[in-house]
Parts: sequence; structure tokens; C-alpha cells
Amino acid sequence: MTQDVEMKELPAPSNSVSSTGPSTLQQLKEISSLIETGAYAREVRRIVRAVRLTIALRRKLKASVVSAFLNFALSPGSEALTRLSSYLPKEDEHDMEVDTASSTTQAPVKHSLPELEIYCYLLVLIFLIDQKKYPEAKACSSSSIARLKNLNKRTVDVLASRLYFYYSLSYELTGDLAEIRGNLLALHRIATLRHDELGQETLLNLLLRNYLHYNLYDQAEKLRSKAPRFEAHSNQQFCRYLFYLGKIRTIQLEYTDAKESLLQAARKAPVAALGFRVQCNKWAVIVRLLLGEIPERTVFMQKGMEKALRPYFELTNAVRIGDLELFRTVADKFSSTFTADRTHNLIVRLRHNVIRTGLRNISISYSRISLVDVAKKLRLDSPNPVADAESIVSKAIRDSAIDATLDHANGWMVSKETGDIYSTNEPQIAFNSRIAFCLNMHNEAVRALRFPPNSHKEKESAEKRRERQQQEQELAKHIAEEDDDEF
Repeated sequence: MTQDVEMKELPAPSNSVSSTGPSTLQQLKEISSLIETGAYAREVRRIVRAVRLTIALRRKLKASVVSAFLNFALSPGSEALTRLSSYLPKEDEHDMEVDTASSTTQAPVKHSLPELEIYCYLLVLIFLIDQKKYPEAKACSSSSIARLKNLNKRTVDVLASRLYFYYSLSYELTGDLAEIRGNLLALHRIATLRHDELGQETLLNLLLRNYLHYNLYDQAEKLRSKAPRFEAHSNQQFCRYLFYLGKIRTIQLEYTDAKESLLQAARKAPVAALGFRVQCNKWAVIVRLLLGEIPERTVFMQKGMEKALRPYFELTNAVRIGDLELFRTVADKFSSTFTADRTHNLIVRLRHNVIRTGLRNISISYSRISLVDVAKKLRLDSPNPVADAESIVSKAIRDSAIDATLDHANGWMVSKETGDIYSTNEPQIAFNSRIAFCLNMHNEAVRALRFPPNSHKEKESAEKRRERQQQEQELAKHIAEEDDDEF
């Protein structure tokens, strides 16, 4: 029994290369046939399916497999085959022999479809980025974009949108994102002229990301406001657009719109996009704090986000308590994290909210308190804390943040008695905002429904059409006669 077990286990590692190579290559060939069918039938959904299958295969790709597929899909001696083969690294001779042997078992059929050529560019570019060969990826992406400019087919639009994304990613990974801004603008103009809406979505998001990467928020807003608008075709691109819009609105101090965009982006994002949802929640937490709201604890306890949102949880706790000293400690402790997330400037704005929250707690706790004690409890570290406390209290009273009066002669803050909130319009405003949110979500869900075409309905014959038209004419004549009788 022990010998039988050993005989079964020993051949496994020796055949691992030959078993994984041909299977991946065979799947790539099936994807190429799917692209060919979609190109001839002009069915974009088949191209979309081919891209999804390729993303699922990206971890299994090897240089030998990709090279064998290029030899299968492209014509021998073609410019595309020569260029793409030069980007691939050379692997061991043993792997190449195994793959070539498996590829020669089937007679390769040469294709001249532009969709298949663009797909080969996309496959090689994905492989190079996964292998962290960024200089080769930059060269490959630039060649693919030059080839794309000469193609105008609806079946190429899906592949082109993915190439645009990896084109920008390859330059971002090398720190040369500013170099392609002009090319992205030109590509966006070409996509607009060709009515390529998916390409316009992708390129608009890439341009917004390009501008925001260099903190060019004004230029990003100008581009966003003047770009043509249409119904979203890709949920992923729509989520990215909402995230970038939320960041722009936050910098422009439009916190209410920013909160709505960021929360909608986090809600619409796929479950697998954990990193994207974490970034949306980080910015949403900061925006809610700037609005004077305190996020619920469940926001920080979402699955897979506890560690990433820990700094923002401690920051929220400091703002909720109104402790300025604790706020400084948390800001210094996680300064590197906030700088990496590009939220450090927003956290500086939160200092005023922390002081206002602490002042609100003081006004609730004390009916009368001196400005000296107010400065001590707020832990103001200015040269003249009493004068600062007086200005802070007066500004809070003017903004209706607290219900109190200021006695300048005696240096007191006198708080008024808190009334019943249900005697005000606050509950009505809260319910109105919730109802508006629910109605908006319902309308978006209805718009997102996809109805099948009316092909299942019976076509109207010529005889039935004549009968219907005759009945309509008789009805119109009858109505006209009744109108004449009334006069």
C-alpha cells in the first residue's frame, strides 16, 4: 500500500508544468474563439465575457503560455507578433518545449481580426504588470494606444477601455503619470467624436485621477463640469466617478454633496473591491465629522476594514468627546497614515469641530462658567487663552452652535435651559431627509432595471395595421361629428 501511494504521488510534480500550461493555453484559445464570434456577430456581450474570463486567468499566465498564444492568434511575421514577443521575458527551454509541443497538437488558425490583435496587446500588458516589469509595460501600452487610434469599431470599445486603464496604471506605477495627460485628453476627445460612451467614462475617470494625483482640484472640476454626461454603462466606472466627485466636493467645502457621493460610491462598489470601499469609508468618515456628525461604531467594524479604519475610529472618538489634547495626540500618532491617505489637510480642519463639540458639552453641563475655566477645559495652547475662549464662545453663539449668552463684564458664559427638541422643526427635517434618501434610492433602482427588448411581442401584420388605422379614422370622424353637434 505504501508503494502504491508513493507511485501516485511521485509523478505529480513532474507533470505539473505540462498540465497547467496546456490547460491555460487551451482556455486562452477558447477566449479567442469567443472574441472571434463576437466580432463577426457584432455582439459586445461576448467581448465583455472574454475580458472577464481573462481577468480570472491572469494568475495562471506564464511567459511561455502567452508566447504560444501569440503564435496561435497572430499571423507569423506580422508586426504585432514581433513587437509583442519582444516584450516577453525568455523562460527556460524545458518550459518552451512543453508549450510548443502542446501548441502543435492543434493546427493554429491565423486570424486578422483587429479585436484579436487588441486582445493580444491587453493580455501581454496584464502579464507584464503582474510580473512588475513596468518599463516593458509602458512601452507595450504606448504601442497599443497608437494602434487603437486607427480603429473605430463598437466591438473594440470594451477592450479599448481596459487598455486605457492599464495604460494609465503602467505610467502611475513608474511615477510618470503627468506625461500622459495630453494623450488622455486627446483620447477622450476621440472617444467623444466616435460616441464611445464606455471609453468616455473610463478616460474621464483616468483624467480625474491624474489631476487629483497632483492636487489639481480646480482643473479636475472644470473638466468634470464640461465633460458630456450620459447614462452610466459600467458600475465600476460609475463608482470611481462618484469617489472622485466626493473628493473634489470635499476640498471645495461642499460637505453635504461630498458625503452623498462617497456613501453612494461605497454602497455601489463590489464586495470584492475591499481597498476601494476602505478609501470611500475613510473620506466619508472625515466628511461626516466636518459636518458635525458622529459616524456609528458599525462603520468601523465592517468585515476586513477594522485595521485600516482604526486611526479614523480613534480620531472620531476624540472629536466626539471634544478633547483637543486627545485630538492632537491621535493626529500626531497616525500622521503618516493620514498623509498617505491624503486626508491630513482635512484633519487640520477638524480642530475647530473638536473645540465646538467640547464647548457644546460644557454649555450643557454648566449653567454658568467663567471663560478661564472654559479655556482650561478646552485645553487651548495659545498665548492668550482667555481671549481666544471669548472669541470662540461668541462665534459659537452667533452660529447657533450653543444656546448661551456671554457676560463680557464678569467674564462668564451663561447657558440657557435646553428645551424640548420635539417642539422644534428638527424631527421634521430629519424625517424629510430620510424620506428623500429612500425615494432617491428607489428611483435609482428603477432606472437601473434592464428590460428585455420587445422581440417577444407579436409583430403586427399589414392586414391588422390597416384595420387599426381604419378604426382610428372612424373614431376621429365620430369625435369630429360630436364636436360639430355641440356647436
